[in-house]
Amino acid sequence: MQKLSAGLKQEGRKIGFIPTMGYLHEGHISLVNKSKSENDVTVTSIYVNPTQFGQNEDYGKYPRDFDRDNSILEKAGCDILFYPEDSAIYPAGYQTYINVQEITKVLEGEFRPGHFTGVATIVNILFNIVKPDRAYFGQKDAQQCAVIQQMTLDLKLDVEIRVMPIVRERDGLAMSSRNKYLNEKERKDALDLFRALSMAKGLIENGERNTELIEKKMMEILKSVDSSAPDYTRIVNSRSFDREQELREGVSYYLLIACRIGATRLIDNFLLTVN
Repeated sequence: MQKLSAGLKQEGRKIGFIPTMGYLHEGHISLVNKSKSENDVTVTSIYVNPTQFGQNEDYGKYPRDFDRDNSILEKAGCDILFYPEDSAIYPAGYQTYINVQEITKVLEGEFRPGHFTGVATIVNILFNIVKPDRAYFGQKDAQQCAVIQQMTLDLKLDVEIRVMPIVRERDGLAMSSRNKYLNEKERKDALDLFRALSMAKGLIENGERNTELIEKKMMEILKSVDSSAPDYTRIVNSRSFDREQELREGVSYYLLIACRIGATRLIDNFLLTVN
């Protein structure tokens, strides 16, 4: 892959890159399509990264179906599928990890210790292998995107980070590989994440500026179904991920939710600017 990318760069061809953990859905394909429109060559990687999963998380049962994913990418017109083995990414004696400091201490960093160290490390490794000009990520993992943007800035990596909008099911549920885990009732209950975010957006559009009040009302919706176990509802500055007591006009914020529905942990968000 490194040699192939080096050859493409020598030819002056622009490389777009979509790093994934597989079990692809329309959200991933929207990133492929965007890359194809902006670059000469599109590379998608599939690698379920063990270092970003906690001890009691779902690494072992994370959905994997290479043949399915390969077929989806072929139909989407992806040029290259990069599918490395663990021994190629983390060979015996591997010792180096990347720790992005402040932005990883809150939210997902609180509930998933070590997660972002694994994310930053694997993304940096993949960037060094694929050598992309642009890399594409979905907004659903908003904090992950912010961590990668900070790492790219701090380490002077020569790659443009493109964060693309969330792709949703018709009823509003954010597309996720983990949706596969939900049974029929849980699938319906999972819509409360979208309902809570929509309600919060409506409150803000109608003039509400008190962050704590809005977060509390989102939490009430999440707790209204018996299958849910919310981790947090939070409104943060979209750049710093700092929480502010009062929303300010002209500033962009993420409305963030993390909630377990049954045994499945889901995240979702809205990005909006207060007018």
